[in-house]
Amino acid sequence: MMDTGSIPTPFVANVILSSISSLILFYIIPEFKDMFINAGLFGIDMNKVGNRHSNRENKSISQDLVKPKLPEAQGVLSGAVYLIVVFVFIPFRFPFLDHLNSEHNFPHHEFVDYLAALLSMCCMLFLGFADDVLNLKWRHKLWLPTMASLPLLMVYYINFGHTLIIVPKPFRELLGTSVDLGILYYVYMGMMAVFCTNAINILAGVNGLEAGQTLVIACSVMFFNVYQLMYGNTQTEAHLFSLYLIIPYIAVTVPLLYYNWCPARAFVGDTFCYFSGMAFAVISILGHFSKTMLLFFVPQIINFLYSAPQIFHILPCPRHRLPSVNRETGLLEMSKMKTKSSDIGRLGWVVINVLSPLGLLSVEELQEKGDKYIQFNNMTVINLAIKFCGPIYERNLSLVLLFIQVLCSVLALVIRLHVAKYFYDE
Repeated sequence: MMDTGSIPTPFVANVILSSISSLILFYIIPEFKDMFINAGLFGIDMNKVGNRHSNRENKSISQDLVKPKLPEAQGVLSGAVYLIVVFVFIPFRFPFLDHLNSEHNFPHHEFVDYLAALLSMCCMLFLGFADDVLNLKWRHKLWLPTMASLPLLMVYYINFGHTLIIVPKPFRELLGTSVDLGILYYVYMGMMAVFCTNAINILAGVNGLEAGQTLVIACSVMFFNVYQLMYGNTQTEAHLFSLYLIIPYIAVTVPLLYYNWCPARAFVGDTFCYFSGMAFAVISILGHFSKTMLLFFVPQIINFLYSAPQIFHILPCPRHRLPSVNRETGLLEMSKMKTKSSDIGRLGWVVINVLSPLGLLSVEELQEKGDKYIQFNNMTVINLAIKFCGPIYERNLSLVLLFIQVLCSVLALVIRLHVAKYFYDE
């Protein structure tokens, strides 16, 4: 338990640097808008109706709907400012001169952990930006976080090397108090990095959702760290390590959410999703609370499981699964996939026949030119929310999804801080 009467100097420096970074981002995101657009890094908001424009030559109103170009990949600005902050923070967290003039040994292990975390996030920021520029295929995207997590896994192996997991009390008679997973533990950590990066990227496509969900998760992590520091009894350094990385993340995400909120003036891009996922993976692994982090990712886990039939091509999957906008009302509706009934395999029919009666999949059978077609909603939590709520404005849809994220985070904190003690020793 940390002495609540004294606030560490590095913590104060971290908060000040983070606050400055937030103010800087509020200024530079609109300033860099034209630079990104001129470089071809822009997108069109597909969830908006658009504006009718006048044709000056014919002096008439065109029926085509024009949508403004919005700068894409703005997550690279947040990521770059974040890295600058955590680099500048190093002398405050590891005051070299103080250690040279004292008898205390320099905390080399903690320093290496810190640098490895930054290296993994820096690699993921670069690879995410490459994806925004080159539009990589999904099979390539799975390898990117795996490569970026290698420095993290190597440092964990050298500094910690612990591969034991504590067995919950109900299973200890069968498995014992702990189980050594060996190399499987490193496979788990690598998969954790892959999941965190791609899970955020999959649950996306609505203004404010990417930045909003990560902000909720980050605030949940910060609350968990502070609670453990105030009332916990162990791993003080691990929770401080997590705080020193999560506070700057929150600071750089707030301005991005402000400009990405509906109606968006900028898009975060895959860069931000990958960078955020790696940040959460790094913080949870080196902070020794990866299972708790997975609790905060419950909406993303549900979205992945629900999306799996399309992701793994058990059912046909289009390039984009964004909701469709009704041009007359401006409301978002479920986007749907139409395919020939004969193109769906046996396993695909199993998925349809299981989810449809449960009300989790909207299915229509169609007849066109003598061929039988089947039409179903694209399988994302976003479309599922529209199925239950009905046609909805984009802003309201974002609020519904973020409210679900908040509820899941509160439930995760209750489970971790109060329910877990019945399954694990304090």
